[in-house]
Amino acid sequence: MKSQEEEETMTLKPIDVTKAVFTAFGAGDVDAILALMHDEVRIEFYGPSVIPYAGFYAGVEEARRFFETVLASVDIHQFDAEEFICEADKVVVTGHLNLTARATGGRIDSDFVHVITVADGKWLRFRDFMNTAVAVAAFSTQKAA
Repeated sequence: MKSQEEEETMTLKPIDVTKAVFTAFGAGDVDAILALMHDEVRIEFYGPSVIPYAGFYAGVEEARRFFETVLASVDIHQFDAEEFICEADKVVVTGHLNLTARATGGRIDSDFVHVITVADGKWLRFRDFMNTAVAVAAFSTQKAA
C-alpha cells in the first residue's frame, strides 16, 4: 500500500514535478529535491572533471551528492527557466544561468537545456546540456591576488 505522499507525488504531472524541483533548487533545499527523485534516478552532467559536479550519478544518495556539490561549488546569480516543454513522460527545460565558481571566482554565463524523464511522479533521469567550455574556464581560472 502506498503512503499518502507517494499517492500525491504520482498524481503530479511531469511538468509540475519539474517545476517543483526547480523551485527547490532555487531555494537550495536538497531534501525537497530528493523527495522528487525516483529511487533509481540517474543524473548525467556532461563535462570534464575540472567541473566538480560533472559526471554520472545513480540513485538518491548519489543525487544528494550531485545537488550538494553543485550548491557548494557555485554562487547562483541567475538561474532562469525560460521554457518548459512537456510531452508524455519527458520535460525539456530551456533557460539561462549566471554563476560564479566559488573556488576560482570565474563566471559561468550560459544558456542551458535540461532533459528530464519522469516516472511515478518523480525524476527518473536528468540530463544537463550547457556550454561546458564556459564552466571549464570558470573552474580553471585562479582568483586574482
